[in-house]
Amino acid sequence: MSIQGITEQDIANYLANTPGFFERHAELLAAIQLTSPHGQRAVSLQERQMEMLREKHKGLELRIIEMIRHGTENVSIADKLHRWTRAIMLTHNPGDLPDVLVAELKHQFMIPQAAIRIWGAAEVFNVLPFAKSVSEDARSFAASLTQPYCGVNSGFEAAQWLADVATVMSLALIPLRVRQDDPAFGMLVLASPDPTRYSADMGTEFLSRIGDIASAGLSRLLPVA
Repeated sequence: MSIQGITEQDIANYLANTPGFFERHAELLAAIQLTSPHGQRAVSLQERQMEMLREKHKGLELRIIEMIRHGTENVSIADKLHRWTRAIMLTHNPGDLPDVLVAELKHQFMIPQAAIRIWGAAEVFNVLPFAKSVSEDARSFAASLTQPYCGVNSGFEAAQWLADVATVMSLALIPLRVRQDDPAFGMLVLASPDPTRYSADMGTEFLSRIGDIASAGLSRLLPVA
């Protein structure tokens, strides 16, 4: 809008650069009427400013509540990870480690199904369930993973390691290796009937930490170099 060559932007610039204007014309503040966003009634400039401040404060309160919620969730996850790690460290018999690791992982994080296979273990463990035969394709797939795989169950061999493969809709496949550049010596599979629990677009940082801790604990099963 323009009045005799003066635009709204000109007026806005003048007011912004003339802070004493409303001090000299204080009666204008009481005279200015605005439409309330909470109805069609007219409110004064001061009332509108108060409404804006209340809305801003409400937004800040919601952000603080969200931050507290995330903080509480993070503490809960850290506690579960601590209990799971402690259970692994307290397992004295190396042959019991895979079963303890999987059972505690399912319990602490409410994972419906999980399983593990290790193909690099010492010969003394070959008769145990976790050392059952694994195809060369599955080993190559695990070796190719630089981070955990998350997504739908599209017929992975690892899904067959689970007790009820028919109900698996999504899964996470976590390679096990002592060091980042080492070949995988096993793989951990987590599964759920919920197709969205392990989605292709989810972050894998936490699952990578699970893999690191599992690999460190299970390294006791490997042959002594």
